[in-house]
Amino acid sequence: MKYNKLVYVLLFALMSFAPNLKDSNPKNFVFESTTKSVEIVYNSLDANNFVLPKLESFSQALEGFYRLKDSGKINSDLMTIVDFSLSSNSKRLWVIDLEENKILYHSLVAHGKNSGEEYATSFSNEEESYKSSLGFFATAEVYNGSHGTSLKLDGLESGINDKARKRAIVIHGANYVSTDFIKNHSRLGRSQGCPALPVELSAKIINKIKNKSCLFIYHPSKNYTSKSKLIS
Repeated sequence: MKYNKLVYVLLFALMSFAPNLKDSNPKNFVFESTTKSVEIVYNSLDANNFVLPKLESFSQALEGFYRLKDSGKINSDLMTIVDFSLSSNSKRLWVIDLEENKILYHSLVAHGKNSGEEYATSFSNEEESYKSSLGFFATAEVYNGSHGTSLKLDGLESGINDKARKRAIVIHGANYVSTDFIKNHSRLGRSQGCPALPVELSAKIINKIKNKSCLFIYHPSKNYTSKSKLIS
């Protein structure tokens, strides 16, 4: 596996926090040192004049990213985070280049119409639920659909989001994902479950993250964290 700048930062951080084995519980060390190393990576991110994602969402995303990279389920150094704990009126999608440790995009993103109004609070893996799904996805192929350039997604977590392709959960552009829509309706528009993007950014983001990069949709849902095998 190719070692990028992020890996070196993590390895350096882990060595920097090497425990005194006589005094430390190894399990506690693994948790504490990993937490510290992720914080170092987080604090070293080049924000590129954007707002950083929350540490909680970044930490879970990074953990799953490396599990998926090691298993070969993703093959890109790009990681996209969607934070559905935030208001839909705020930019809550980030595309991060982990090779350069730099944020490339920060955008509005819609949730499913049955997941909530301004805030997403309910999630599903079922067809015709019109709800968003949480967890880790691999981006797949680009196609031209009813919303123009669109990106298919493969859910990587059984029972959580693995019906994404069957449900036609894709990334696409939509006119209802805009500041004008927020001004007129007091909240962002909603999709049928897709993480829809602003029209002016969708093709750029889609073509950047296509073909087996990591997408993580975050929410501090106990139901998700208790079921996921990709986060600790």
